[in-house]
Amino acid sequence: MTILEWFKRRFKNKQKQQRAQAPKVPDQYLDKNTNERVPENLEDAVAIISGLLGENDDFMLRRFHIFGQFEAAMIYFSNMTDTAVANQDVLKPLMYKPEQLAGTVIPQQQLINVLLKDALYHSKGSSECRLSMIMESLLRGGTIILIDGLNEAIIIETTKVDKRSIDQPQTEQVIRGPREGFIEQLGTNISLLRYRLPTTDFRIKMMKIGRVTKSKTAICYLKGIANDALVEEVERRLSVIDIDGVLDVGYLEQFIEDNHLSPFPQVQNTERTDKAVASMLEGRVIIMVDGSPFALIVPTVFNQFYQTTEDYSERFLMVSFIRLSRLLALGFSLITPSLYVAIISFNPELIPTEFAVAVSGGRAGVPFPSILEVLVMEASMEVLREATLRLPQQIGGALSIVGVLVIGQAAVSAGFVSPITVVVIALTTIGSFATPAYNAALALRLLRFPLVFLAGMFGLYGVMVGLILIANHLLSLKSFGVPYLSPVVPGNFDGMKDTVARSPLWSMKKRPAMLHTPNHDRLGGDVAAQLKEQPVNTLDPLKVGSQKEESANGISPSDHGDSSSGDSR
Repeated sequence: MTILEWFKRRFKNKQKQQRAQAPKVPDQYLDKNTNERVPENLEDAVAIISGLLGENDDFMLRRFHIFGQFEAAMIYFSNMTDTAVANQDVLKPLMYKPEQLAGTVIPQQQLINVLLKDALYHSKGSSECRLSMIMESLLRGGTIILIDGLNEAIIIETTKVDKRSIDQPQTEQVIRGPREGFIEQLGTNISLLRYRLPTTDFRIKMMKIGRVTKSKTAICYLKGIANDALVEEVERRLSVIDIDGVLDVGYLEQFIEDNHLSPFPQVQNTERTDKAVASMLEGRVIIMVDGSPFALIVPTVFNQFYQTTEDYSERFLMVSFIRLSRLLALGFSLITPSLYVAIISFNPELIPTEFAVAVSGGRAGVPFPSILEVLVMEASMEVLREATLRLPQQIGGALSIVGVLVIGQAAVSAGFVSPITVVVIALTTIGSFATPAYNAALALRLLRFPLVFLAGMFGLYGVMVGLILIANHLLSLKSFGVPYLSPVVPGNFDGMKDTVARSPLWSMKKRPAMLHTPNHDRLGGDVAAQLKEQPVNTLDPLKVGSQKEESANGISPSDHGDSSSGDSR
């Protein structure tokens, strides 16, 4: 064993000891009494729950008698519970004995069974004896019924939390396509997926993550299409997360990605329901968290970040052209500043003579080298972009116009930067805006700075070395075992039909091979052969005209075997 390996092992053992000794955040009473049952005495049960939650102003305790005979208490939070449901569907039927039970003596031990099957009007009612589960349901907006003499309680789901309406996603807008997006409530998001996937193969696995928040997390996939090993790996990575709270799905993204130091995102997020469904139909897995309007898509490859859902709604020729323009903008946003610095500083002979004269004239009064110009302008644009995002919408647009026109022109007039530098940075910024995925565009913005430094020190050689290092890093990345540059590397011809350009939908018969789906076929039958058949021109002007002439002469079109009606048969 080398000295380096010994130090690494000792460091890892020390980290394990620290994690083992780290105190967990207690959930007051419940962590210490996980399996404690509800006391049979009503006053003892009420005292325990009131002692934990009674200091809250929205804590409601209503005492009553079930069927005028059994002493009970109803507990709920007024701000999280639908009080109308609690009054009409829970409290009222419990206070009055049903007609079918009139004159019947109900033993106390069978009371809960009678209440759930004969009295309650609510569909979501159950019995529970563990105090921890009762408290958790109460904290989520449920209504609890405690009965004197019984060590069980009735839990009724009466949660009512105000939510925003389903609207068009703000981060992924399209011209042609559905206008609905996810919202913060997990139940609504699952219903949107079920609406688009009316199949028994749609599977949802729920788990709770977060010691304090206990956030509901849903793993969604299609059984028989998604690889079982992929689903198990997603479950494994999520199950080992031990954190106080999960407030957004982005928390989970940082735990389950393969390479935590890479600037490139290895998990895709989306607000669009149609994009999530399309990903599941390809064999991917969707992860959603209660309280977040975004869903995670795993595994993810690089070409997903410059594709949009609108690419599959339009014809393939137009879409292919638009994708090429996006890739061109991606290249512009990454290498344009570094190429400018390299050529101006080291290889001005590559510029045409007339253009070189114009550039040198613009830079005549600038006292700074080109690399400093570019870095200052890039930093200014990043600050301006961040300020525009954080300001209110009414002010942000005005600030961007003022920043670009006034500040840019003033900097050129003052001699701080040259006009050509402003043009280069403007092209770079516009190129970054053309990248559909915000997190992928953010990675390219970050990588521009080291490329500019390399260009300022080594010229075009530095730019090439930087691009080679980026390409090497991309080749080494994986997302849940899938190579990041698939299907280009490793090469797969069927997969390449939907990369730089998009082939017709009827030609993409197979699901992505990199996902190793049990069911590879996306299309049924030979669709391409059927589409290539000669179409039936029912309203051909020649045939329609001949039918009119025959009708005028008293001849029925059905008398001729070559008539349009015969052809249609």
